[in-house]
Amino acid sequence: MRCLVIGAGLLGLTTAWFLRQHGFEVTVVERRGAPGEETSFANGGMLHASQASPWNEPGVLWQVLKTLGREDSALLIRARALPHMMPWAWSFFRNSRRAAYVENLEKNARLADYSLAVMNEHFRALPMSFDRADRGTLKIYRSPAELEVAREVALRCRDWNVSYNVLDASAVVELEPALTPIGDQLSGGIHFPDDLSGDAQRFCVELASACTSAGVQFEYNATVEKLLSERGRCHAACIDGELRYFDACVIAAGSYSGALARSLGVKVPVQPVKGYSLTLPLEAWPVVPQVPVIDEHFHAALCPLGKRMRVAGTAEFAGFDTSLTRSRIENLYSLVAGVYPQAAVALKHDKTIEWAGLRPMSPDGVGIMGPTRVAGLYLNTGHGHLGWTMAPGAGKLVADCVAGQGGEIPLDDYQLTRF
Repeated sequence: MRCLVIGAGLLGLTTAWFLRQHGFEVTVVERRGAPGEETSFANGGMLHASQASPWNEPGVLWQVLKTLGREDSALLIRARALPHMMPWAWSFFRNSRRAAYVENLEKNARLADYSLAVMNEHFRALPMSFDRADRGTLKIYRSPAELEVAREVALRCRDWNVSYNVLDASAVVELEPALTPIGDQLSGGIHFPDDLSGDAQRFCVELASACTSAGVQFEYNATVEKLLSERGRCHAACIDGELRYFDACVIAAGSYSGALARSLGVKVPVQPVKGYSLTLPLEAWPVVPQVPVIDEHFHAALCPLGKRMRVAGTAEFAGFDTSLTRSRIENLYSLVAGVYPQAAVALKHDKTIEWAGLRPMSPDGVGIMGPTRVAGLYLNTGHGHLGWTMAPGAGKLVADCVAGQGGEIPLDDYQLTRF
């Protein structure tokens, strides 16, 4: 069986790996010149079942209205993006109702827990170097009210196999001494010991190498112009003007998945959400952080990756614009100083990698996986800010589906038919 996978990011590569494990002939087509060059390039660095919450939590509409037009807001909607996203936005805000939010949180937590298990079972033994760390993640809180709300969410997640420890401020500082300068500002924290971290782009490079050794074919700098069907089955793609035939196609092209699916009349409700990140050298820091930290007050994620620190913390609806907005980047530098004030003197802007990429977001905050109404056409997209977390499990589930096997968790809740 010949399988075409479109996209050599996290979702495409994990899908290709497991398709090859099923014995299929697999070709991965990527428009960039190397794996992991787009959304997977510089994400937050954390794989965490603890952070499976959809972005459209209850009250998000009010938060957006309150901060409309503010460059320092965690979630910013550009006016120019609105005409293209109105139906999607309506569904996004409808899914912020508490009942829908809890249901979608459960779906994400279930998939995230499964995905971390797949990561440990299937990829840990491979000779891959991507700054993996198994120190968990630490969420810190600056008011008792924030900590209490977080404790309630964590308690609910325990039902989905997410373990945690609630810490007071002194225990937070003991776990991560680099937080000592802000210890008196903290009400406490929650440590999730089973979470992982690592460099997603390096993982992509290493996994692509392993896929090549296993017999997967890669075509870089290649553009899939459209997909073709015959008698209701997707059977070919036009790649740089040449027709290529296959038995099954998996679209894992992130925010660009919808355009490809539309060539066969399939509507995929995914919107691009621009995320920003910084990658900072740690050599000059007086105390080098060891544990990935999420500051819920500042909506910031700060993740040590070997000798570097990855900082991510904003979401922006701006269409397919990937340009760096200076004010948004400066917000991230301020976030670093807010969490690690002693490191402000060590920040060297000329040695920092500033980046923006497009996260593919579904309106309910849950990934879109599995078959479509067109036979032979499958999806693995829409995981938003959870792409690194979900990739191992989502890749295996979709590959199992293509192979006609039931997955270890049911795909029903994640299929396109729910929209």
